[in-house]
Amino acid sequence: MRIDVRGLTFEVHADGPDDGEAVLLLHGFPQHSGEWVDLLPALHAAGLRTYALDQRGYSPGARPAAVEAYRLAECVADAVAVLDALDVPAAHVVGHDWGAIVAWALAAGHPDRVRTLTAVSVPHPAAMARTIAGDRRQKARSAYMGLFRKEGTAEKVLLAWQAAALRKLLGGVGNRERIDTYVRPMREPGALTAALNWYRAMSGRELVATGPVSVPTTYVWSDGDTAVGRTAAEACAAYVTGPYRFVELTGVSHWIPDEAPGALAEAVLVQVEAVR
Repeated sequence: MRIDVRGLTFEVHADGPDDGEAVLLLHGFPQHSGEWVDLLPALHAAGLRTYALDQRGYSPGARPAAVEAYRLAECVADAVAVLDALDVPAAHVVGHDWGAIVAWALAAGHPDRVRTLTAVSVPHPAAMARTIAGDRRQKARSAYMGLFRKEGTAEKVLLAWQAAALRKLLGGVGNRERIDTYVRPMREPGALTAALNWYRAMSGRELVATGPVSVPTTYVWSDGDTAVGRTAAEACAAYVTGPYRFVELTGVSHWIPDEAPGALAEAVLVQVEAVR
């Protein structure tokens, strides 16, 4: 379905029982709502209604030109507006990568709209920002962001030679066909620039200002994640004041929804069942 809010048109993929509790799914870079496809059957079987959002920059009708339009506050406001349009007072929220950052900020700023939070791969924004600033190993892991923030240069590097670098980045998601489902949309005019604008609009001050989360929260991290190290992952707990679970997956890369959908579905459902 298409939802018109805030002067933009978002693609939202709705599925599952019509009367099920709502789950809002927020993808990361450089993917789209399709990253949840292997997670959905388990959620639907548990009676949940899912809404997988193609976020700002990824929905073709929601691609503003200005870098400032991709600030975290704008992306959070999109999620709230979509929930309003769906007439969903509060949802179980699941976010991966950048979608996790939006989910954390949504839960911190609008706890009345979030029944439970399951954040995948990326910890609380303040934990992440402070670890990058103070931990040399995490700073090295996050060095790729410097390239992503360079307008024009990043696009050339990632899309050269049939998007070879972008394909390498996504190497952990599965076979070539699976990788193609993510790379193909990024090769459309303006799409990769819009996705990279999330990094270009990123403000350490805004990340650190994200408040503590009081809703029931599960954070799922994998020890094979090359982008997020253990120090940042374990720092996350300090920013959650409500019930908190830390789920560590062994031998799994950053691309948890693609690589370990069963384990992730279990983590989500345990969280949901805890508040039923």
